Amino acid sequence: MTYFLGIEVNQSDQGIFISQHAFALKILNRFCMTKCKTVSTPMAQRENLTSSGNQERVDEKEYRSLVGCLLYLTATRPDIMYVVTLLSRFMHCCDILHIKVAKRVLRYVKGTLNHGVKFEKAKQLKLIGYSDSDWAGSIDDMKSTSRYFFTLGSGVFY
Repeated sequence: MTYFLGIEVNQSDQGIFISQHAFALKILNRFCMTKCKTVSTPMAQRENLTSSGNQERVDEKEYRSLVGCLLYLTATRPDIMYVVTLLSRFMHCCDILHIKVAKRVLRYVKGTLNHGVKFEKAKQLKLIGYSDSDWAGSIDDMKSTSRYFFTLGSGVFY
């Protein structure tokens, strides 16, 4: 198997590498970001998104389409998972700031087109868990955003 549901699969003696290079290029082309400058992080530090912003509203259909594409891209790109799930909270009340943050994710994706997930043969299976929280980081309801993931061998799951 080399290609399945938009996911490219490269198998070798070292392990399996999955990515969505072609799909990422399609997203960049669809949203006119093929010639954009790249950035080193998917989200600016201390970026606060809110649903009650005073910014001009944007086309919700385009925003939902962009966030939906980015959500599918997270299948092989855990590095953008946080910001994409954060953007998905604002599907019903998006404004210019939300579009700018989403397009920043695209600029990051453009600079990291060859990123993906590699599954290597592990000598031992060791379960390791990680967690983090932003402690009342939501401006709208003062709730915390918590995330966690586990590794087992070279695999990652949420």
